[in-house]
Amino acid sequence: MATTTSGSGTATTVINRPCEVVWASITDVTRMGEWSPECLGGRWVGGADGPAAGAKFEGHNAATIGGRTVKKWTTTSEVTVCEPGTRFEFVAEGLTTWRYDLEASGSGTRITESFRYEPNGFTGFIYETLMRRSKAMTKGIEGTLARLKTVLEAAG
Repeated sequence: MATTTSGSGTATTVINRPCEVVWASITDVTRMGEWSPECLGGRWVGGADGPAAGAKFEGHNAATIGGRTVKKWTTTSEVTVCEPGTRFEFVAEGLTTWRYDLEASGSGTRITESFRYEPNGFTGFIYETLMRRSKAMTKGIEGTLARLKTVLEAAG
């Protein structure tokens, strides 16, 4: 199930793996490229070596259209919430908040990924009206969760 509004989106799935396994995977930013359609991977920076409130990491990203890369960029993110097994949240470039909420669901984990940003001014108009960025980002998190589910359930 996914929802999108201007400047936000969310998607949820259930992964047949325990919360601690899902948690360890989503907080290992070096593995994000395994499941994200846009993020190629990341690395902890500024002395950080894992998830903790205040820790920073770089994410390497690429946008593709029709299988061709049209843009590559790197963001710096700061972890704002780090509650092992339940919530992981970070802010990319001080602009977009990304959050993962986890809860036990039978023998697995219900995981919800969401994002939000303020689409203000001309840039907001371009992002939301012309690029339909929130819709694309929501589709991306659906893909991320589907790949995460496939990889983790295959390993289990």
